[in-house]
Amino acid sequence: MATSESRLRVRKADGVTQIEFVDRNILDEANIQQIGDEIGALIEADSSPKLLISFSNVDHLSSAALGALITIHNRLKGKKGQLRLADIDPQIFEVFVITKLNKLFEIHDTREAALASFR
Repeated sequence: MATSESRLRVRKADGVTQIEFVDRNILDEANIQQIGDEIGALIEADSSPKLLISFSNVDHLSSAALGALITIHNRLKGKKGQLRLADIDPQIFEVFVITKLNKLFEIHDTREAALASFR
């Protein structure tokens, strides 16, 4: 079995865990499961997590990936954490609008704007 490399780039600065996706297309069920597990571990490791997820590298997102984001959102809410999404491609953002997930998530145009919103 292949070693499972992280599907994420993670860095922490000023109390905010910043997450970027390695993959341009987040479509594969196994990868989505792994991403969910990795982000879940980050949430569990922090008493009041603040996550910023940047979609700057992402071209395509499956409905399963949206489901994983909802799960992440709910886990963060359970820990009184905060979540911001940023750098979403206009075509992907359209899916957030159609599914009304743009009302569930706090979405910012840029990573900088998202970071500023934590203060």
